[in-house]
Amino acid sequence: MPILELEQIGFKYGDKRVLQNVTLAVEQGEFFGLLGPNGSGKSTLLNLIDGIRLPSEGEIRLKGIDPGTMKRKDLARMVAVVPQEASWVFPLTVEEVVLMGRSPHMDRFAFESERDFAVARSAMRATDLLPFSARLMETLSGGERQRVWIARALAQEPEIILLDEPTSSLDLAHLIGTFDLFRALSANGGLTVVAVTHDINLASLYCDRIALLEEGRLHALGRPGEVITEENIREVFGVNVVVDRHPLTALPRVSLLGGRSPGQGSRCKSGAAPQL
Repeated sequence: MPILELEQIGFKYGDKRVLQNVTLAVEQGEFFGLLGPNGSGKSTLLNLIDGIRLPSEGEIRLKGIDPGTMKRKDLARMVAVVPQEASWVFPLTVEEVVLMGRSPHMDRFAFESERDFAVARSAMRATDLLPFSARLMETLSGGERQRVWIARALAQEPEIILLDEPTSSLDLAHLIGTFDLFRALSANGGLTVVAVTHDINLASLYCDRIALLEEGRLHALGRPGEVITEENIREVFGVNVVVDRHPLTALPRVSLLGGRSPGQGSRCKSGAAPQL
C-alpha cells in the first residue's frame, strides 16, 4: 500500500477552484516532486496532505487513514512540514526551536529527555547548525532560519516530510547539502519526501518521480525523463526551453531560451520572468 494516496482531489477557496481531479500515490521512501507555475495549487496540495485544510472533493489517505480525522499530535508524528518562509518574533534560541519538533513525542507538561536532546542535536548537526545552537533566532539570516525549520522538521522523526520551496533562501552549498540529506534519508532511512520547488533541474536531479500541475490539474506524472520535456514545459509554463541530458547523470537538463512559445501569452505580470 502506498504511504500517501490522493484520489480525485478538488479544492476551492470560496468560489475559486484551486485543485481539480488530482489523483496520485506516493510510495514509502520515495522522493516526490511537485512542479508548476505560481498559483497552480502546489502549496494548497501540501496543506491538504497535512490536514490543515480539507478537500472539497475526493479522498486523501496516509497509510490508509484520512488525515482530517486524525488528532494533530498523531498526525505530527507522521508528517512534518518545512514552510516556504516563516516569521519569528519570540526570543528563543536555535536549540529551543529545534526541540519544538519533539513535542509530538512528549507527554503534556513533560520536560525533554536525553533522547529528545540527542535527536535535536543530530538534526542540528545534519543541517550545519550546531555552532548556532545558542544563538537567538532574531540574530540569524534568512537562510540560517530556513535551516532551523528544516532541523525542527527532522527532529519530529516523521515518516513523511513536506517541503514547500525549502531552499529558496539557501546559498548554493546549503541548497545542495539539504537535498543531498533528504535524498539520503529517503534512500537509506525510508523517509518519504514530497517537495514543492520551482527549480526544474533540481527536481530532475533528486526526485524519483514528479507531478507537474497546471491551473490545479495534473498535467503530467512520472519519472523526470517522462515529465521534464520541452513540450510539457512549453504547455505549462508558456516558455521556450531546450531539454537535453546532463553529461554525467543522463537526467533531463533544462536551458532557457528567449521569447515566448507561439500562441502562449505571458503568465507573469509586469514583464517579470517566469520561475522555473
